[in-house]
Amino acid sequence: MSQSTEFAVRRERLLSAIGAGTAIVSAAPVTIRNNDVEHDYRQDSDFYYLTGFDEPESVLILSTEHAQRTVLFVRPRDKDRETWDGPRAGVEGALGLPGVDAAFPIGELAQRLPEYLSGVRRLHHRLALDGEFDQVVFRAIEAIRRKARRGAIAPTEIIDFTLGLHEQRLHKTAAELELMARAAAISRQAHARAMQVARPGVYEYEVEAELLRVFRANGAERAAYGSIVASGPNATVLHHRRNDRQMREGELLLIDAGAEYGYYASDVTRTFPISGRFSKAQREVYDLVLSAQREAIAQVRPGATYVQVHDRAVQVLSEGLVRLGLLGGPVQDVIEHGRYKRYYMHGTSHWLGMDVHDVGEYYTHKEPRKLRPGMVLTVEPGLYIAPDDATVDERFRGIGVRIEDDIAVTDTGHLNLTAAIPKDSEEIERDLARR
Repeated sequence: MSQSTEFAVRRERLLSAIGAGTAIVSAAPVTIRNNDVEHDYRQDSDFYYLTGFDEPESVLILSTEHAQRTVLFVRPRDKDRETWDGPRAGVEGALGLPGVDAAFPIGELAQRLPEYLSGVRRLHHRLALDGEFDQVVFRAIEAIRRKARRGAIAPTEIIDFTLGLHEQRLHKTAAELELMARAAAISRQAHARAMQVARPGVYEYEVEAELLRVFRANGAERAAYGSIVASGPNATVLHHRRNDRQMREGELLLIDAGAEYGYYASDVTRTFPISGRFSKAQREVYDLVLSAQREAIAQVRPGATYVQVHDRAVQVLSEGLVRLGLLGGPVQDVIEHGRYKRYYMHGTSHWLGMDVHDVGEYYTHKEPRKLRPGMVLTVEPGLYIAPDDATVDERFRGIGVRIEDDIAVTDTGHLNLTAAIPKDSEEIERDLARR
């Protein structure tokens, strides 16, 4: 199945899920960076998932109530604007997409929307995502209501369709997994390059620049999220983003960075010694985190839950924290009272897909949902010991370690999409020795 055909299949699957009614999905708006300069545009993930269309000012209508099941409103061709901003697909291009029954200029949306909503009792629309677009929908409903004496029927229910759509997105097809594998492969090259350039005296932003260069040089549209390049004490800050510190001898460098390819994200964290070799304390903390990650990954299989993955990581980390003297035992007390959270304060996993923190429910019927083939999740334990933590031996202070991989659930267990990125402590030191 071609990728363009897969978009049509996704729309039909959504129509089947919503039953009677009409769904409206709008493109991501253009946002202003400053004055008349726009932020780089990225299409809304839901809209792209259903259309493969990445232009702004677009609206998708899906309906089981009309003969035209798939309708697109798009920007028309405009020679003057295209001279400035590049080519547009236009109405003709939209009509060429598989499964699209009709297409119109976006300027006709307000005029035509009442026609597509008339006679529809159930409207599937995500409210409060775009206030201006909500008003367009409300005005269309009001226009239909004004014709009630002539038999017009306006929607009486507005339902958020995204729960069903996000369930679809949570379960990846083979084609989606191929895109995610490609994103992971690009991330592998970027992390390898980062290890080559990271040395004492280099600034974090210089490493970040190399990451971004490798992403783009290998066809990734963009980074999947803001890259974290955190040296020394910055590695103990979970979302360090300034990336402006000069690296020093003997420190660790934590890099959390992943490429986005074909609108699918990778999410990878590696930690390594800037000077090439771990100190004894750094190695002890690092190997503890790595052991916790490996044990947690081993839990990923159909029928397990992401809570089991987290609990296994917590168990291994808590045992190690007591063993290293960072926390007093017994281990069960450390876990039951959450004392490990002093050094491990975040969850171990999140869904991964088109969004780096991807959509999909984590609980069903108040219970952690079971993993199924096609789901992809991160496994990312870490330990973060503040530089000013006077309760621990000085040699541990300021050490921050996180190790993160992207794990796809398979029929028989799991597949580590980012396994090719080195993380064994001895392998890391060998690679750094070859710089």
